[in-house]
Amino acid sequence: MLRLSKKSEYALMAVKYMALNQNGKCITVKEIAGIYGISFQLLAKLMQKLVKNNIIISQQGTKGGYMLNKQTKDILLADVISAIEENYSLTDCIESEDPEDSCARANCCIIRDPLAKVQQKINRIFAETTIKQIL
Repeated sequence: MLRLSKKSEYALMAVKYMALNQNGKCITVKEIAGIYGISFQLLAKLMQKLVKNNIIISQQGTKGGYMLNKQTKDILLADVISAIEENYSLTDCIESEDPEDSCARANCCIIRDPLAKVQQKINRIFAETTIKQIL
């Protein structure tokens, strides 16, 4: 079933950590990576994706690091996950325009449509849940 990648989990952890500990100061990748035992290099790449998607901002300099770009009530789980994941569907065929390209059983599948409905519910939950709600 649906399982977010470790990258999405780490991005959500980083955003939540910043929400809880920012207090007007920048948070470094080193700080977050050290607290959670995450690879510095991997987390740095994830933070760059979050910057690119306007979820966080980057500050250069000796007191530099990262800060949330929005209030926690305005950051959706879907925003963070979408910044990291290209696709987070239950099955490959749900997102495919031609299910037969992604599944050898597409012509006889009886679960694609029901799973697509479940996927819509999951997407709605991610799109309605804010970082503030998971603090």
